Amino acid sequence: MGFWVFMLVMDLLIPLTMIGFGRYFIKRVPKEINAVFGYRTSMSMKSKDTWEFAHKYCGRIWYFSGLIMLPITVIFLLLVIGENKDCVGTVGGIICGVQLIPFMGSVLPTEIALKKNFDKKGKKKLDE
Repeated sequence: MGFWVFMLVMDLLIPLTMIGFGRYFIKRVPKEINAVFGYRTSMSMKSKDTWEFAHKYCGRIWYFSGLIMLPITVIFLLLVIGENKDCVGTVGGIICGVQLIPFMGSVLPTEIALKKNFDKKGKKKLDE
């Protein structure tokens, strides 16, 4: 049972991180463009506008993905409660791997949205 609790805690880290930072980025974009904290890509760091847009856009993806993944994680781990460590570990590892898809995959839609809304210099495109 101890290992199951450990896996539950470990598998909840990604969705909870996504919910926490997603909400943070939606409400409070880091004030200064920096290379240490925040959504940092070459396009997001072009201007203050791209910086704010990228954080809010990616923040929404993370927040809602985390909210969806949280109960799914608990449900799948509840299905293996009382099973042996190998089963719990395998299911927990698969869950973690699946969670990484929206966690890291949020970059692609964010970059597409940046390119759709801003030119290569980071200036807002005019509506056509």
